[in-house]
Amino acid sequence: MSNSLFVIERARPEEAAVLLDYLKIVGGETDNLSFGAEGVPLSLEEEQNYLRSQCESTDNVQYFAKVDGEIIGTASLNRNHNRMSHRGVFGISLKKAWWGCGAASALMETILTFARENGFEQLNLEVRSSNARAIHLYEKFGFRKLCTFPHFFKINGEYVDFDLMNLEINEVGNKT
Repeated sequence: MSNSLFVIERARPEEAAVLLDYLKIVGGETDNLSFGAEGVPLSLEEEQNYLRSQCESTDNVQYFAKVDGEIIGTASLNRNHNRMSHRGVFGISLKKAWWGCGAASALMETILTFARENGFEQLNLEVRSSNARAIHLYEKFGFRKLCTFPHFFKINGEYVDFDLMNLEINEVGNKT
């Protein structure tokens, strides 16, 4: 998928180092993610193995939004196991400079296509209750708030509430 600004591509193992650097950048730009400027606690080898395991997977996927080869956003979907294997956990991030350019919607559409093609029935996500921009995006694609999880994060001694949201894939059909 592409438009004049960005392209959407499936992540490749050789992009692990660039992804780890991207995650440090977005983690430092917002308090909406589960990590800060330190990035995620994975080594380069662990990140490469994670991306390698997704290459042909129908259970787990990560997509990048790129501009001129630079990662500006990511979206992932990971299938739950056993009795929850009909469900997947969705996550998305975008560099702040690119908020509002349509890349998040394009990533969302790509993830939903993957989910439908691979038999997912439900997608779940967690979003900061005060993140109106993200909540609007999720609602646009049919996600519904299930509940608020109080004190979900604790950042610099302050508690932050999160909303748990759910999408029933079979209801997505005419959402855009």
